[in-house]
Amino acid sequence: MSDRLFGTDGIRGTPGTHPLDARTLRAVGRALGEGLRADAPRPRVLIGMDTRESGPRIARDLAAGLAAAGAAPVSAGVITTPGVAHLVRESDFAAGLVVSASHNPWTDNGIKLISHAGMKFPDEFEAALEARIASTADSPDGDAIRLEPDPQFKEIYLRFLRGRVIPGANLAGMKIVLDCANGAASRIGPALFRSLDAEVAAIHDRPDGRNINAGCGSLHPESMQKKVVECGAALGVAFDGDADRAIFAAASGKRVDGDGILLAAARWLNTAGALKGGAVVGTTMANLGLERALEAEGLRLVRVPVGDRYVLEEMLRSGANLGGEQSGHIIFLDDAPAGDGLLTALKIASLVALRGPLEELVRGLKIYPQTIVNVRVRAKPPLESLPAVAAALAEAERALGASGRIVLRYSGTEPLARVMVEAERAEDVARWSESIAAALRSSLGV
Repeated sequence: MSDRLFGTDGIRGTPGTHPLDARTLRAVGRALGEGLRADAPRPRVLIGMDTRESGPRIARDLAAGLAAAGAAPVSAGVITTPGVAHLVRESDFAAGLVVSASHNPWTDNGIKLISHAGMKFPDEFEAALEARIASTADSPDGDAIRLEPDPQFKEIYLRFLRGRVIPGANLAGMKIVLDCANGAASRIGPALFRSLDAEVAAIHDRPDGRNINAGCGSLHPESMQKKVVECGAALGVAFDGDADRAIFAAASGKRVDGDGILLAAARWLNTAGALKGGAVVGTTMANLGLERALEAEGLRLVRVPVGDRYVLEEMLRSGANLGGEQSGHIIFLDDAPAGDGLLTALKIASLVALRGPLEELVRGLKIYPQTIVNVRVRAKPPLESLPAVAAALAEAERALGASGRIVLRYSGTEPLARVMVEAERAEDVARWSESIAAALRSSLGV
């Protein structure tokens, strides 16, 4: 148990192997239950999952560990990650567990931990939890527990979402394409918009346990974009496996990612006098075009490291109420502290109903050429300790100057180093991203 369990988005791995083997999963449940009992004699913990075939078994093992610690596990069944966050925040649950690997393929899975505040636990809690897991990993926990999902939880979450429509917006008759990624949004997404009388064309909404994110969803929105044009929809939305992300298409089929959504939402909030601090919180991956477009509106982009937890931390610290990531993970803090793809879809659909086409809402956003090259690595030493990588990075930064940006970092959930290069000219992007990636491959490549 010496390896660190928690990455930037919980625990990830291959089902059946460490850290998603039965013994470790039960140790996680037991350690969480023991940690929560400091504040309650029998803490209730809500468990939700996406549609991966490994989800129910993982949930049963987690529940066994929780029960062994004196906690009370409760199942919400298949539901989105932000759905669990809302239910935990608005009820007497001490915590939530979501069995999901988000946008990863079905062969992966993971565990996201959510505090009673509806947010990820602080780093120090996770560190204490890891220590407790190590000390309880060999404790017997009895048989796995099979929990029956309670359907009321989805209805509670749907009522919350319906109440987040922007006042004055009428979605009746609006034609919307929803790409549900064969994931957690497959039932609840279409149900939400149909309950608001929108005309929904749902695609990739038939999960079979293995088709989650398979050529669809927020990482592969092409079929959604095509469907929008084919059926004359006003809007298209593609979610990821656990629906905390949303990528959009305008009526023309043009893709609009999280940067465009942040701009559209910032303009709306600013016009309404409701954008707190005159700033939007983004990450180092936010396109330079977003920063320039916000500056033209008299607004600031505050950059933080990649990861929704860092976006939220900065929002809470500075008092900002809008933030998010290029990936489509957007936080409307006045509504919820969790990024929520369905909530984001509601907000943008409301804006389209009130203000017109999405392409008009993002007019003036010039997307600078950008690429991200992923290099599989065998280890993650400090990048500055690698001479070849440091030299390639310094050369690229000198050449680009103020006309571009480079972000070099490790993935928090996979054995990858990510090279992001952004510049005014596409040829510079291609040249310098490959130069740095080649240095990484020679130094750390598998």
